[in-house]
Amino acid sequence: MTDDRLPDALSAEINSVLDEAGVLTDRRLVMRMMRTAIQLGEDDTERLDLKIASAALAEMRDAFRLFAPFRGVPKVTVFGSARTRHDDPLYVQARDVAAALAEDGWMVVTGAGPGIMQAAAEGAGPALSLGVSIRLPFEEKANILVAGSDHVVAMKYFFTRKLMLIKESSGFICLPGGFGTLDEMFELLTLQQTGKAEPTPIVLLDEKGGTFWDGLRRFIDETLEPTGVISQGDFDRVVVTDSVDAAVAEIAGFWRNYDSLRWIGDTLVLRLRAEPTDAEIDDLNDRFGGMLSRGRIERTSPRSPEVADDDVLQLPRLALHLDQRQVGNLFRLIGAINSLSTAPEP
Repeated sequence: MTDDRLPDALSAEINSVLDEAGVLTDRRLVMRMMRTAIQLGEDDTERLDLKIASAALAEMRDAFRLFAPFRGVPKVTVFGSARTRHDDPLYVQARDVAAALAEDGWMVVTGAGPGIMQAAAEGAGPALSLGVSIRLPFEEKANILVAGSDHVVAMKYFFTRKLMLIKESSGFICLPGGFGTLDEMFELLTLQQTGKAEPTPIVLLDEKGGTFWDGLRRFIDETLEPTGVISQGDFDRVVVTDSVDAAVAEIAGFWRNYDSLRWIGDTLVLRLRAEPTDAEIDDLNDRFGGMLSRGRIERTSPRSPEVADDDVLQLPRLALHLDQRQVGNLFRLIGAINSLSTAPEP
C-alpha cells in the first residue's frame, strides 16, 4: 500500500474488534497501532524486525502498567554502576540521597540491578521504589529488594528500558558508573539540549571529596566547547556535587515555582505555582528577551487546548514565542522563575 489507509472493509473489521474489546478511549491511536502492525505484515518485513517491534510494544505496555498507579507521584531516577560494593562510600551516598527524597514524598526509579541501583532502592524502601530491569546473560538481575515484587518490570531491549527510566521521572541523579551510566547521562543531556524532553534537574553526585565527574567537566570545558561541537554553557544545566543535601535541594528546588509547560502552536506556555508581579515579568523580559523569536513574555489565561484537556487550569501562566534554537536554554529561564520573590518557599 502507498499510504496509511486500509480498505474500508478491513477498517470496519478493526472497529468491530475494538468494539468487542471495549476499547473506547483514544480509539484512533489504538487503530493507528493496529494499522501499522498490519502494514508491517504487508511490507513482507523480516521476521527479526517483526520480533523487535512486537517485543518492544509488549515491553512498553508492561512498563506503562507498572507506572500507571503512581502517575501523580513525583519520581526521580537514580543511575549508577551495578558493580558498586555495599561497603563503598558511593553505595552509602546513593542510599542516603534516595532516603532523603523518599522522605519528601518522591518515588525512586532504578534499573533494578545490584550496586548503586540496589542502594537507591534500599534507601527509598520497597513501597517507594520502582525498578526497570534488563535481561542480561551476566551481572544484572533484579536485586533482592525488588525481585519478585509488583514494583519491577523486566526488559529485553536497552532502548525500551531507557525510555521508561527517563519518561516517567521529574529528576535524575547520576552516580559514578561505566558505559551504561555514561550512556544514560549523555542521553539525558542530549534530550535536554535538543528540546526533545521537557526541562528537568540533573545531578551528578559523587562521594565526599570524590573526583569522578571532574574529568568529565574538564573534557567538556577543554575539548568539547572549544571545538564547537556543543554550545558554551550546555553543561551548566547539570549540578555536580558531593553533597546529598545539595542534590536533594536541586531536585526539589527545580519545581519550587515552575510546574510544567505546553506548546500551543508556536506559543510556549509555562505554568507556575505563584503569580508573578508586573515588575518580575518586566525583569524576565529584560534578562531573557534574547531567547524570543518575537514579542514579550506575558501573562496568559489557559488556552483552548488546555481547557479542553482540563490541564492544570488553576495555575497562573506565562506565554512566550521561543526561538527554537534557544530551546536548550529553557532551564535558565526556569531557574529565574524559581528565584522570583513571589515563588513559594522551598
